[in-house]
Amino acid sequence: MGTSRTASVLVALVGIAAPVAVAFADPAAPPVAFGTDVMAVLAKGGCNAGTCHGNLNGKGGLFLSLRGQDAAADWRALVEDGAGRRINRLEPRRSLLLLKATAAVPHGGGRRFGADDPEYAALEAWIAQGAAPDPGGAAVTGLVVSPADAVVDGEQGSVPLHVVARFADGRTADVSRMAVYEPSDPLVTASADGIVTLPRHGVVTVAVRYLTAQTVARVALVPPRDAARWTGPEPANLVDEEIFARLRQLGVAPAPPADDLVFVRRMFLDLLGVLPTPDEARAFAADPGPDKRARLVDALLARPEWADVQAGIWADLLRVEEKTLDPRGVEAFHGWIRRAFADNVPLDRFVREIVAARGSTYDVPPANFWRAHRDAQLRGETVAQVFLGVRLQCAKCHNHPFDRWLQDEYHDWSAALTGIDYEVVANDRPDKLDSHEFIGEQKVLVKDPEEVKNPRTGAAAVPRWLGETPSVDGDRLESLARWLTDPGRRRFARAQVNRIWFHVLGRGLVEPVDDLRDTNPASHPALLERLTDTFIASGHDVRALVRLLCTSRVYGLAAPDAAADGLAADESLFAAAIVRRRSAERILDAQAQVLGAAAAFEGYPAGTRAGAVAGVERVRRQLADGDRFLRLFGRPERLLACDCERSNEPTLAQALDLVGGGGLHGRLADGDNRIARLVAADRAPGEIVDELFWTALSRPPSAAERTAAVATFATADARSAAEDLAWALLNAKELLFRN
Repeated sequence: MGTSRTASVLVALVGIAAPVAVAFADPAAPPVAFGTDVMAVLAKGGCNAGTCHGNLNGKGGLFLSLRGQDAAADWRALVEDGAGRRINRLEPRRSLLLLKATAAVPHGGGRRFGADDPEYAALEAWIAQGAAPDPGGAAVTGLVVSPADAVVDGEQGSVPLHVVARFADGRTADVSRMAVYEPSDPLVTASADGIVTLPRHGVVTVAVRYLTAQTVARVALVPPRDAARWTGPEPANLVDEEIFARLRQLGVAPAPPADDLVFVRRMFLDLLGVLPTPDEARAFAADPGPDKRARLVDALLARPEWADVQAGIWADLLRVEEKTLDPRGVEAFHGWIRRAFADNVPLDRFVREIVAARGSTYDVPPANFWRAHRDAQLRGETVAQVFLGVRLQCAKCHNHPFDRWLQDEYHDWSAALTGIDYEVVANDRPDKLDSHEFIGEQKVLVKDPEEVKNPRTGAAAVPRWLGETPSVDGDRLESLARWLTDPGRRRFARAQVNRIWFHVLGRGLVEPVDDLRDTNPASHPALLERLTDTFIASGHDVRALVRLLCTSRVYGLAAPDAAADGLAADESLFAAAIVRRRSAERILDAQAQVLGAAAAFEGYPAGTRAGAVAGVERVRRQLADGDRFLRLFGRPERLLACDCERSNEPTLAQALDLVGGGGLHGRLADGDNRIARLVAADRAPGEIVDELFWTALSRPPSAAERTAAVATFATADARSAAEDLAWALLNAKELLFRN
């Protein structure tokens, strides 16, 4: 049969000389549904990705919804838009949709599949059957991938993944070919059929997508190993059971235990933010008791500095900063947070009191949380991220590309967080044009909720808690507080366990620490669930959880061998202590402790530790040397409710500050510091060297270090030699980095 006029013109335009037969639908062929089959092909080909036609501005005039958010709009884009030229029902193989995808005509995205592939067959059959907008029946409700956790021996390896989709009507289907595979390592490849190939040793996560459902598989390539011959310490608790089981599975030997002096230093800095005194370090090392590490944990958790550290962690998350809260609000909120941890208030109660708070921000300190979050969308994003470990921001404009959250759910959740208002009792800000600065008392009020428009539909959003059916009633803040911390929902407890693990062990079981989703799984999923069970059973007791973590053998492992590579260097396995630069507050307080000369902070009494400073910086006041140091070394401004705002990465500017100036040199030269007192007491050079080493590094100098340090006293006056030694110790990696 001859070609139609339209098809002939298209053939001439694209330079295809041979006629193509008109294809009529085979009445016996199974129908191809747009909403499932065609949308799956568009996702498989990457057509609706953000880098292609799913981009906000589309590509080449074709606009598709990001990752298939809106099937109806995508059908219109393919069938009706562009003067209908993308589909040729009479001659499906001449459809521009197929010609572009197979690169038979120039295509910016290149060849997506061939004419012999199942993707081509599905599109051709759909067009031949009339290119109907049929949604495709029941929605997909979940995916099962197998193997979910594969370990392969060898120098290279491949693992075929098998994917089964579950549908709302109870059906299941093998979708291995039409699923999308996205390895976390760019060097790892996944074929169209789901065969994952690893070119080197390591553990990779493969995100698997089919339509709106997502799941993950873990694949590891390891050197040949004999798990039965694995040697490692006996587990002390459930942490060790899970971590060591994974290491045994992968054939990775854990690092040996850290020695006592490394352990005591690590414990003091992690839990209290301060160094042990020389006497404390010596006493711990000399203690012969087999339970001395557990006793040390208990002793430190009872000290007041523990509450300072926890208050700092939560002040970062809750945006305790002066521009929004004013100085009095900062002191009130920070003080309330610190008292809660000093009194070991259960974390669920702590959060409920924050979320349900209203009234004067001076008289009811937790009400400052709502003072810092003044619109419904910001409230929704912050509450989800801080308390539930959910990053919702992407769902504001479209369905979340990496998580389960739909755009409609984002706006319904925001609608549930309206009705919070403010009475500005006084605002004495100097700059009347800066609407973001508040100086004075405010009252947080709860009023009738407001209407929020869903930008996708134009209709009013339906208030509901995140992921729930509409059920918001009564006092919204009280209801929200109960819903968030309900142990039956687990999301709150799981998110907080992951954050606590992060602050104790140096890295989250899930990273980033506040991005818990199916496509970003925990490195040790069973461990996270067991710890969540334990945390809930304890009544959300933070101290009890920290004690469990710190008394594990995993916490007490030594730092990794410098030559470690491959799996042995993978921090997510927790086979060794994680080395990281200490926080700005810990470094500055260590300097002050070693030198016996405190840094200064504007607006705070002399002698205040950096770890006890309530806010960030005093607004419109000149910065003191301590303020400048904290800013340079990465203390967050608390403009974001995210652990990510803090930076512990070393920079050249930090190195220059330590080497060439800044407050450190002023504290070194202080006339009443530790060095001055040692020299004035006419202590022998060897004694000065020993004390500075014990004070700064919690250990004695090695023989070589002692000889070299003492020798400097013969070439310079005692004060200069001691200052040089102290400066060297304060710049040592042992002081600047966790080991």
